[in-house]
Amino acid sequence: MVTTTRNLSREQRLAALPRETDLLVIGGGITGAGIALEAARRGVRVVLIEARDFAWGTSSRSSKLVHGGLRYLKEGKPALTLESVRERNQLMREIPGLVDPMGFVMAHHAGHKPRRNTMRVGLALYDAFAGKRSSGWASVADLQFLAPGIAPDGLDGASLYLDATTDDARLVLRVIADAQRAGACAINYLPAHSLLRNAEGEVCGARLRCAETGIDIDVQAACTIAATGVWADQLRASLGQTPKLRPLRGSHLLLPAWRLPLARAVAFLHPTDRRPIFAYPWEGTTLIGTTDLDHDGIDQEPAITTAEVHYLLDALNQCFPGLSATPADVLSTWAGVRPVVDSGKALAPSQESRDHIVLQEQGLISVTGGKLTTFRRIAQDTLRHAAPRLPMLRLASDHTIIPQCPPPANIERLPSHLRERLLGRLGSALDEMLHAASTEDLMPVAETRTLWAELHWALRHEQVAHLDDLLLRRTRLGLTLREGAIELLPRLKVGCQSELGWSDARWQDECDRYRALIARCYALPAELK
Repeated sequence: MVTTTRNLSREQRLAALPRETDLLVIGGGITGAGIALEAARRGVRVVLIEARDFAWGTSSRSSKLVHGGLRYLKEGKPALTLESVRERNQLMREIPGLVDPMGFVMAHHAGHKPRRNTMRVGLALYDAFAGKRSSGWASVADLQFLAPGIAPDGLDGASLYLDATTDDARLVLRVIADAQRAGACAINYLPAHSLLRNAEGEVCGARLRCAETGIDIDVQAACTIAATGVWADQLRASLGQTPKLRPLRGSHLLLPAWRLPLARAVAFLHPTDRRPIFAYPWEGTTLIGTTDLDHDGIDQEPAITTAEVHYLLDALNQCFPGLSATPADVLSTWAGVRPVVDSGKALAPSQESRDHIVLQEQGLISVTGGKLTTFRRIAQDTLRHAAPRLPMLRLASDHTIIPQCPPPANIERLPSHLRERLLGRLGSALDEMLHAASTEDLMPVAETRTLWAELHWALRHEQVAHLDDLLLRRTRLGLTLREGAIELLPRLKVGCQSELGWSDARWQDECDRYRALIARCYALPAELK
C-alpha cells in the first residue's frame, strides 16, 4: 500500500531550492514545463520557476485544442502541419483522457468559402500525415443529426475531420509532475527579479524574489532559458534587446451544454470578417471561440470585452439561427494572450505566423511563440541551442512525450467513465490519490466530472497558494459552474484551512480576492450583466 505524503510547505520548498544548477528555466507554462521534462529525463539538473501560478498565462487560457493546423497547409507550410499532426496523434496515444479525439464538422454553403474541393484536398493531406483516414463528407440530411439547428440556407453538406481537445492547465501540470519525478525542482510564485551576470557579462542565473516575503534568492546556472511566453520581451529588455512580439488576445465563451448540445465540434466562418469560429463540447459545457485582436497591457490579467462577446454570439446565432443565444446564457468567459512573433509587415492578426523562435542573447536563451500541440518539439529545439552550455545533456533520441502509466490496481474504485480521465491527468499519482480518498471523496462535485478527491489532492500536493489556483487551474470548476463556483466555498473552507493552514482572516481575504477576480476576468463585462 502506498503511504500518502503531505505536500511540502512553502517554506520547505524554498529552503530546498538549489542555489546552483545546470539549467534554470524561467516560466511555468507549457513551453517551460516541456523544456524541464525533456532536460530532466536527459540527465540535467533543472530548476523551473514561475512568477505566478503554473499555467497562469496563455497555457490555461487557450482554446483547449490539440490540432494539426489545417491553416498551415493554406499558408504553404506542410512541414509544420505534418509535425503538428504527428505530435497530436502521439499525445492522444500516450495520455488518453487528457488529450482526446474530437470530430469536427465544417459546413459548406453555396457561394462561400471554404469550397468543398479545397477542403477535400487539404483533408487528404491531413489524413496522409496522420497515417489513416479520418475525414469524410456529411450530406445535408446527415448534418441535422451531427449539428442540429445549423443554418439551412445554401447548405451544401459538410467536411468531416479529426482533431483533439484537452484541459490545457492540467496538461501543463502533468508535464511538470513528470519533470519532478525525473528530478526537476519546480516552484510557483517565485519571479525572476533580475538576471545574474558573470565576469564576462554573460547571463549565469537569476535573482529570484519570494512573492510573500520579498526575500531574494540567487540561483546560479550553467544555462538560463526564458520561456515566459508573451512576457519574453520584458527579460530581454533588461539586456537592451528590442521587442520581438505582437501580443494577440483570444477570448472565449462557455455556454451550458443544454443550451447548445453538440456531439462534435462545429467549425464555421464569422459572417463579418470570415475568420474561423469553433463551437464544441468541453468539460460538460459548450465552448465558443475565438477572437484574434491586438492586446495592450500584458501585466494586467486579460478579460473579454463587450465587443468580443457580441462578436462571438453574432457568429453563433448566424450558424444556428434558431438558438437566439444572448449574454444571459453565458456561464463564464476567459481571454488569453498569444505570444505571436511580430513579422513587422502590418498583417491582420490572424495572418501572423504562429511559429516559435529561439534567441541567444548575452548568454540568455529565450524561446517564445509556437503552439500548445508542438510543445515537445519546441522544447527539443530550445535544448539543441542550449546543448553547448550543458555538456551533461544526453541528446539521444527519445520518442516519448509523456510517459505512459499503467492503471493502478485500485482503479476499480472509480466509475468506469472517469478512469481514463484521471489516469491522464494524474499519471502514476492516481494510485496514491485513490488510497487516500474516502468513498465520499470519490463523489462528483455538483453536476461536473470533477471529484472531491481531486480538490483534496491538489491542496496537498500541487502547490496551491490561492483559491483561483484551485478552482481555475487545478480544476476548472470556476469556469464550468456559474459565478465561478462560489457555491462550493463553504465546503472548501474546511479543506483549505486544514491543508493550507489558512486562518479565518486569510480565508476571507481569499474569498474576496477570488470573487473580484471572477467578476473582473471570467464573467461578462459589467455592462452586459
